[in-house]
Amino acid sequence: QVQLVESGGGLVQPGGSLRLSCAASGSIFRINSMGWYRQGPGKQRDFVASITSGGGANYADSMTGRFTISRDNAKNTVYLQMNSLKPDGTAVYYCNADGLLSNRSYFRNAWGQGTQVTVSS
Repeated sequence: QVQLVESGGGLVQPGGSLRLSCAASGSIFRINSMGWYRQGPGKQRDFVASITSGGGANYADSMTGRFTISRDNAKNTVYLQMNSLKPDGTAVYYCNADGLLSNRSYFRNAWGQGTQVTVSS
């Protein structure tokens, strides 16, 4: 009943910036935490950043100071501003969310299909 759609990926040069978006839709009563994960070629899916409904944010160490996560609760949307991108940032970026459905049942580990980010000159 929950659909997450990521957008904003693309090709960017090292040192450049991208802003990713993830919009949630469906029979949603409330979204609690939202987050971003990424999976590079031949690698496992790793945590990037997360944000609570109150705006508290956490970041992976390698992203701290360069990436910023934010959300618009009214639009059920989470964003990831990525600055000073490095080649190792090349990956598929996935959105994740948990919360309550309209029937008040709990949902967790809802995933989008991902958006490709390629950092290359």
